[in-house]
Amino acid sequence: MAEIDKADEAQLLATIDRWVEREVAPRVKEFDHADRWPAELVEQMKELGLFGATVNADYGGLGLPARTYAEIVMRISSVWMALTGIFNSHLMLALAIEKFGTEPQRRHWLPRLASGEVRGGLALTEPDAGTDLQAIRLTARREGDHYVLNGTKTWISNGIEGSCFALLVKTNPEASPRYSGMSLFIAPKGPGFRVGRKLEKLGYKSIDSAELIFEDYRVPADHLIGEVEGRGFTQVAGGLELGRINVAARGVGIAEGALRLATSYSQIRKTFGKPICEHQAIQLKLGEMATRARAARLLTLDAADAFDRGERCDLQAGMAKYFSSEAALENSIESMRIHGAYGYSKEYDIERLYRDAPLTCIGEGTNEMQRIIIARQWIKQHAEI
Repeated sequence: MAEIDKADEAQLLATIDRWVEREVAPRVKEFDHADRWPAELVEQMKELGLFGATVNADYGGLGLPARTYAEIVMRISSVWMALTGIFNSHLMLALAIEKFGTEPQRRHWLPRLASGEVRGGLALTEPDAGTDLQAIRLTARREGDHYVLNGTKTWISNGIEGSCFALLVKTNPEASPRYSGMSLFIAPKGPGFRVGRKLEKLGYKSIDSAELIFEDYRVPADHLIGEVEGRGFTQVAGGLELGRINVAARGVGIAEGALRLATSYSQIRKTFGKPICEHQAIQLKLGEMATRARAARLLTLDAADAFDRGERCDLQAGMAKYFSSEAALENSIESMRIHGAYGYSKEYDIERLYRDAPLTCIGEGTNEMQRIIIARQWIKQHAEI
């Protein structure tokens, strides 16, 4: 990733802060409670360049390093996490093309993705394949200069509003090992590609999560990323490091947002003649919340720095994603408890953070799987000679 001048970074982050304060915060309840696609905010995100945040400047993007990108995600997620999903899933598609695609693929797709003209996401999960991606069943069969795809994806972010997806398929279902028969395609919507039902969710509202159904969907052979079969699993795994840093940053945002709300409320709410922040029981909670949020932030920035150095960072990204998502969950419920009955009311922002937080423990690999990845990488790095 390219470096960014500190002054330019500060100016960009200040712009994001102003946008969140002036445009997002006043309208978040309106969109979230109605589960309505935030079209107006999406157009503003296009103008801010967020759909090209990590895309190289040579292709029209901002070319931001992962550290700066994580800072942006933290700031937005502290108010409304769902917005970050709209551009993160999109950027995973762009990253797959930029990192593994051919130069003609980069020249054709990346400028359109960076501008937001084409918006989409990453389509991996299937009804019987989530954590175990090698169990996917969607197949692609070569017919002349096209592939014919059949199968279903589910829980795909931007599935309704998006127009193009990085689609993981089986080009050789009989391959052994299984991952060697998987490929990744650039799949724009068209005949044979339809959206199934919208999936209703506890939180993470307004961003559409949907089923994608492929019935004899024909895609040109030059839409195979890298134009070589059998590399899809490796291509996806390489992109998930940045995806986990993003989810970690979301967790940091929620943890910090929950802390901010609890701190503010505890200084206003009084019991027994004094603000509740002066009661030791509340101070114990705030002390733990502040420490969790800080530790989550440092772990996430550590992972982002490793990514920016070009290092393999599945250990750091796994640690950041695991800890930060748990911090988000714990801080959100502690903040709700500090708010008391008001925390359970839709009039207060903490109930939204409380509903959004659990997704961070599931998305981009469950935390149970993260702990296994962390342990395996740790053992590998500390094997006795």
